[in-house]
Amino acid sequence: MQFENGLEIDRIHPGSQAEKLGLLPDDIVVSINSHKLRDPIDFMFYSTDDSIEIEVKRGKEKINLHAVRKEGMEFGTDFKPFKVMTCKNNCIFCFVKQLPKGLRKTLYIKDDDYRMSFLYGNYVSLANLKEEDRRRIIEQRLSPLYISVHSTNRALRNRLLGNAKGPDILKELKFFTDNKIRFHTQIVLCPGYNDGKELCKTISDLRRFYPYVSSIAVVPVGLTMYRRHTIRPVEKEEARDALKIIESFQKRFKKKHGDPIVYGADELYIKAEIPFPPPKDYKDFPQIENGVGMVPLFMSCAKKLKIPSLPRKKKFLTFTGLSFYPFLKRFTDKLFGKEGLTIDIIPVENRFFGTSITVTGLLTGRDVIRTLLDKIDAQEIVLVPDVVLKDREDVFLDDITLRDMEEALGIPVKKIESIPEGLIRGIAGEGE
Repeated sequence: MQFENGLEIDRIHPGSQAEKLGLLPDDIVVSINSHKLRDPIDFMFYSTDDSIEIEVKRGKEKINLHAVRKEGMEFGTDFKPFKVMTCKNNCIFCFVKQLPKGLRKTLYIKDDDYRMSFLYGNYVSLANLKEEDRRRIIEQRLSPLYISVHSTNRALRNRLLGNAKGPDILKELKFFTDNKIRFHTQIVLCPGYNDGKELCKTISDLRRFYPYVSSIAVVPVGLTMYRRHTIRPVEKEEARDALKIIESFQKRFKKKHGDPIVYGADELYIKAEIPFPPPKDYKDFPQIENGVGMVPLFMSCAKKLKIPSLPRKKKFLTFTGLSFYPFLKRFTDKLFGKEGLTIDIIPVENRFFGTSITVTGLLTGRDVIRTLLDKIDAQEIVLVPDVVLKDREDVFLDDITLRDMEEALGIPVKKIESIPEGLIRGIAGEGE
């Protein structure tokens, strides 16, 4: 948690400078070189000096430490989460408000915090931003930020945000540009609201901030069966229309800047039934965590993969969401068919959120178990892609653990990385 003064240590990395200094979990780092710490960003900012004085609180005891920066050695502390700024908006497409009961508590937190944007790439609307926050962003060079734009038409944007007092996004972005702060942007595409001419206007307006606008992602709205607003999903023709607009801007941008700048999410190509652009067109994949370029990168890596000697006796089972299933199946059929391996790929329909949600990352443990129960005859191990689990934990969205899954299915389960090499390592038995 966040203290009035200081940061509480959650974990010390083995072999790190923090361990050598004698720091312990639950210690509170109060200040660095007399600068009080509010959050991990302050720690990152003030600990870059070659020599630092650290004030630590351990219970009732105060400890002062001196550290000299060592090249190649990490300081090595993970801090406990700080209290985030929650969202003031009431977006008509808000995914949190479309969640049913019974999920992890953290999933119901609506953050709109520039610090989470800088640290973790969370998207923010800037509706929470105060003048002191703007000053800090400039002073500490908190760049890049990840900003939800949706529309540069202020009235329309405020309608989408459900916030009549939403900020003028063009003024906010100009402020960042004037102060040389880079930012990535996203447009959640809502049919009948910010598509067509409005999408053209928004992309055109954002382009003026280049090179400080590093990328623009157009992502189709995600809707669960629990939505309250009468908003509809992006259909095939609407996805095609959006991609035509995106591709027309990409041609102009590449001709003028050598950079596409704007990208369509993978889901748009899948909905439109249009082939993906080649991986080189995604530059350095600036918004891959936003579902932009994941599939083409996976397939590109799969083509270059060299298959090592793998066990042929075991029978493997894995699963994926409906949208990625054809691509994963193509990969496994092509590569493993030659090797004589047996691996079954099972597409899982999302009954928990509704069938319009087709991505793998939003599958729940219950839906996976329900789907696999009658598919495990003669199978020896289930490979679980880590994209369905909480970071650094073995827990699904609905708090089902890998152990729960193992007990329900009656066969071993194993977490793997959601990349071609991860599947190979899982089959090879690495990490067992």
